[in-house]
Amino acid sequence: MKNKNKAIWGARFNNSTSKVFERIGSSINVDKRLFEEDIFASIVHAQMLIKQKIIKREKGKKIIKGLNKIHTEIKKNRFKFNTKYEDIHLNIEKRLFSIIGNDAGYLHIARSRNDQVATDFKLWIKKSSKIIVKNLDNLIKDFLKKSENNIQTIMPGFTHLKNAQPISFAHYLLAYVEMFKRDKIRFSSNIGYIDECPLGVGALAGTSYKIDRNFTSKKLGFKRPTNNSIDTVSDRDFALDFLSAASICAVHISRFAEELIIWNSDIFKLIKLDDKMLTGSSIMPQKKNPDPAELIRGKAGKNFGLLQAMLTTMKGLPVSYFKDMQEDKSLVFDGYDNILESIIITSELIKNLKPNKERMLLLSNENYTTATDFADYLVQNNNLSFREAYKISAKLVNYAEKNKKQLNQLNFNEVKQIRKDLNKNVMRVFDAKNSVNLKTSYGGTSIKNIEKMISKLKKEFK
Repeated sequence: MKNKNKAIWGARFNNSTSKVFERIGSSINVDKRLFEEDIFASIVHAQMLIKQKIIKREKGKKIIKGLNKIHTEIKKNRFKFNTKYEDIHLNIEKRLFSIIGNDAGYLHIARSRNDQVATDFKLWIKKSSKIIVKNLDNLIKDFLKKSENNIQTIMPGFTHLKNAQPISFAHYLLAYVEMFKRDKIRFSSNIGYIDECPLGVGALAGTSYKIDRNFTSKKLGFKRPTNNSIDTVSDRDFALDFLSAASICAVHISRFAEELIIWNSDIFKLIKLDDKMLTGSSIMPQKKNPDPAELIRGKAGKNFGLLQAMLTTMKGLPVSYFKDMQEDKSLVFDGYDNILESIIITSELIKNLKPNKERMLLLSNENYTTATDFADYLVQNNNLSFREAYKISAKLVNYAEKNKKQLNQLNFNEVKQIRKDLNKNVMRVFDAKNSVNLKTSYGGTSIKNIEKMISKLKKEFK
């Protein structure tokens, strides 16, 4: 009875594991999320052992039937996870012994927990990356829909949070579409980077059994088996890549959240958020606070911390497997939960955002946002270098500022005081809407450009 309670690896040991270490060393409360991947990989491993005649077909079928039963038990919450058995692999193995008896011991031929966990973890990251990609697709579609409804909405573009040049609100939103497209590419690329199957390399040296790793790889959905057994059990680049992609995506989401918070403020008043995306104050009855935006801005820091923790864990490890690497799964699982939640909240925010079009247009004409357009006009129509035109435009800005007028409030005679050989059509350049439409270079904010880009993106993200 005493031996039954020992760990699977306990045959070499005279004393039971310390209760403190048993608690600290156990990862089952974290890695039980890998149960589907672990059972799937174990079934494929059993199929390979049967195919290669390493175990008899009857034993293999018995093992597979037992694994399927365990899968059903876990799905129906009838499985008891036990910290005594450390991790998901040994919890499942222990249950398999109780279902089919000693034949369960044949399953671990030609594999180790080292290649087992790497396989499970890669399968989980592949699956989870696809879920994130799908949610990024939905987020991009939400941004495109909001863009399409705001092509003609003119707002001030900012540099240093100062009014810079008029832009379309749709053009601003499409900037985030580009960021999220790159995020999607990163997560999708990561799937390609990890498309090598670890199963079959054993603890670190490979195995003497005549296994078929190509069969296992194909069955598990990998392109090929890994090339080096030592690197295979040492490698956690795929976890770092995942956390890196999540961190960069969190940067983009946090930047958007920051702008919403600023623009929703009583000072800017550029946007309104639906009440469902706001919260109140426990003391100030009038308050409507953009808490969801603030939460996802804050969540970005968690993603950065998880990446840093993973880098720090791996940086000093010699090549091979070490217990330090047990920390990898909690970091990646938390990173996944955090970024997925942030993406979903961002989708809700963009759907429940309404621009204050009148306020946006008013601010578009403030602080001399068309001064560059005037300089460009002088270059194109008066044969001046840009530096000469820049100085003349600056003089006009100084005049307008001194007379407490915006550029679009000046009359032709006032403009002509700065430069006498001007034509009346120069007055068009001071209109914010016209300024937007002048930016016809590829990638610019003109309405025609935006319409073409939205049409292109809608085909890409059907």
